[in-house]
Amino acid sequence: MENPFDDTYFMKKALQEAEEAFDKGEIPVGAVIVIDNRIIARAHNLTELLNDVTAHAEMQAITAAANFLGGKYLVNCTLYVTLEPCQMCAGALYWSQISKIVYGARDEKRGCIALNTKLHPKTKLEGGVLADEASDLLKRFFIEKRNLN
Repeated sequence: MENPFDDTYFMKKALQEAEEAFDKGEIPVGAVIVIDNRIIARAHNLTELLNDVTAHAEMQAITAAANFLGGKYLVNCTLYVTLEPCQMCAGALYWSQISKIVYGARDEKRGCIALNTKLHPKTKLEGGVLADEASDLLKRFFIEKRNLN
């Protein structure tokens, strides 16, 4: 029997978080952290609401997962995030020692790949899962934002 809890399943959960961010007027990036096919953290961007440039979805998810686990290391965890992590988030993920990062859309200008940010040597990075859906949501957000101004 096929495992229904695959990368697409969890990325859909991250996209639900991104939609929540969209509805709040935040840049629509969502994240979930999973261990043993169980979501232990859900988050989305809160930079506007909290007036905090560090309140990215990944940062919120790291904190929630660490609180859930009772420790700062996220070994054996996977982060699903709708947009490739930025340099700041990649740095935090490095220190968390997360085992795997799966992202949706690439960030060609500010993403950790373009900026050549180092991840922990044991962290696996995979991209492109539901990339079109994640990218479309971001494009829709910025089109609406431009039309309001």
